Amino acid sequence: MEKFVITAASHVGCIRSNNEDMVLVWDRYIRNDSYHTEICPGIVSRLVIALADGMGGHNAGEVASEEALTNLHFFVNDLPVSLSSSELYEMMQEWLKSVNKIIESKGVSDPTLSEMGTTLVGIIYYENKLFWLNCGDSRLYRFRDGKLQQLSTDHSLNNITGIKKHSNVITNCIGAGCRTSYIDIFEFTDNVLSGDVYILCSDGLNDMVPDVRIEELLAGGGNADALCHAAIEAGGYDNVSVCVIKVE
Repeated sequence: MEKFVITAASHVGCIRSNNEDMVLVWDRYIRNDSYHTEICPGIVSRLVIALADGMGGHNAGEVASEEALTNLHFFVNDLPVSLSSSELYEMMQEWLKSVNKIIESKGVSDPTLSEMGTTLVGIIYYENKLFWLNCGDSRLYRFRDGKLQQLSTDHSLNNITGIKKHSNVITNCIGAGCRTSYIDIFEFTDNVLSGDVYILCSDGLNDMVPDVRIEELLAGGGNADALCHAAIEAGGYDNVSVCVIKVE
């Protein structure tokens, strides 16, 4: 991998009054903003790119998504050197337990934050190895050779039942009183190829824009702003956040 060319955008949408989404790109947090950067993985030993879609009353979802990303950022930066893949998996499970407790404790100390929670999807680069992780129904896609493929699995009733009537009902998340939270984490076992594009998105994108349209936009060189704009044009019923990572 020579470098990652990254665009990220997070918008409140057309209906909501508050943006509970957030994107993390290395050390930059994006909400109600757009961002572009290029990162050479070879010059850093670790890197996290992640997206969180918060939920909860008042501004609680906003707090939960920021807490999860901030905590993940410091966790990855503080990882010991020379961990095996299995050791990293185990540490991620312990991290999930820890961040769940932190978010739950905030709800106990401040009732307005009670039952707040967030999804999380992201990519971690650690000592020349690349991993992806997911908790909830935010998505990771790969666009390769003109074809879009979802890599993550939605933790949602829609996915379990195959029936689309359960919109926004998720079965797994960080916080929100979820006692059985789990996190999918996998190492990229096939080659990450030059020209590959990886997309992180909240459901504000895929609920509004079908995969075939996302594929068309990416084929035309569309970045995170273009994908967010497509969701807003389609009605923007939810917050919409996207991160597009191109491998060059």
